Amino acid sequence: MSFSYYGPLCTKVYDITKPIGHSLGGDIEFYSNLLQDCSGRILEAMSGSGRMLIPLLEAGLKVDGVDYSEAMVQSCRSRCAQRALPMPELFVADLETMHLPFRYEAIIIPGGSLMLIQNRSSSIQIMQKLYDHLQPGGRLVFDLFLPDVTKPASIETSSVRLPDGDTITIEVKTTEINLLHQYKTNLIRYEQWHEGKLVDTELQELTLRWYGVEELRLILEKIGFTNIEIYADFNPEQNPSQASQKFVYEATRKT
Repeated sequence: MSFSYYGPLCTKVYDITKPIGHSLGGDIEFYSNLLQDCSGRILEAMSGSGRMLIPLLEAGLKVDGVDYSEAMVQSCRSRCAQRALPMPELFVADLETMHLPFRYEAIIIPGGSLMLIQNRSSSIQIMQKLYDHLQPGGRLVFDLFLPDVTKPASIETSSVRLPDGDTITIEVKTTEINLLHQYKTNLIRYEQWHEGKLVDTELQELTLRWYGVEELRLILEKIGFTNIEIYADFNPEQNPSQASQKFVYEATRKT
């Protein structure tokens, strides 16, 4: 039993609870529409097992993926093969140190995944790396949310039935809420059960870092991005006004 980022059990749960094409508040429709005029390469950073990437491929876009988790990338490859899709370029890499062989017309980070980078300096370094992987005039687009930190620490449990009949139980325990440094940490325990017997266990420490709306604009400006737009709930005509909204950032690399 060990801590993992997105290990095999987590990936199995993710594949079932966030299947391909499962839209989170309209995000798949938003990114598909936003990118439809792209003629060059697109990169999905933190692409996971293909929830977003595969619908974009099916829409005829040229999309690469990069993720830190080998299990997630392998799942994405398998799902592309099952659909007889041309195999995309999928990279297993740490975003903070990655050196991919392409430059991109657009880079996207859906699902609030940028918030999974706990260390603030690391997240800034990653945004700089993404800037470096854009073509001049290329766009970085991502969405974020504000986690609920008003509730006291709690333990939540759930379960997922696998296609082979096994069950994975999930226990989520809040271990830290740090208002000063803007992060919340959960300890997640996955247990796989086969015919009433425990056959596998996995622990995941999951931290979400949040940002002030204007704080992140200043970070993007310092990196060198221009034409920064911020709007709410995937609607370019709607300004952020409530903490419960999702916030979308569009930023352009200088030409």
